[in-house]
Amino acid sequence: MKKVVSFILNGDQVEIEAEPHWTLLHLLREHLELTGTKSGCEAGECGACTVMINGKAVNSCLFPVMEIEGAEITTIEGLARPSGELDPLQKAFVEQGGVQCGFCSPGMVMSAKSLLGENPDPTEDEIRHALAGNFCRCTGYIQIIDSIKAASHAYKEKAGVPTEV
Repeated sequence: MKKVVSFILNGDQVEIEAEPHWTLLHLLREHLELTGTKSGCEAGECGACTVMINGKAVNSCLFPVMEIEGAEITTIEGLARPSGELDPLQKAFVEQGGVQCGFCSPGMVMSAKSLLGENPDPTEDEIRHALAGNFCRCTGYIQIIDSIKAASHAYKEKAGVPTEV
């Protein structure tokens, strides 16, 4: 039996009927047509389905849809500005070669976005830890880590963290 769920999605208020057995991933891809969030392993192992719920990175394939009531959800589609300008993190992934086939990229970006929201000046170890649940078969991770390091400069500036000269 469907129930109405109300939440904020990429800045917009959403109210939708959902089946209690659905996952957030199912709702996003199949009913809201937000296909940037990828369906990989559907077991919480690969990170391709990562979104942010209230600023925290979450595997949407494991997250029960009924638990999103009142939450603020951000998907990869919600990062770019309305003008189409990419988020500094997305720009850095493009500029640093952090994107190859692109399948893992949305999950990587969302995990990194969550990290930079909490810590705009992460160490390489902190970046690696934040990405521990995300797998990539193309880049070897170096370009992904370089992308996050490059983006951290914009996040530090926004947060008022002093930058090195």
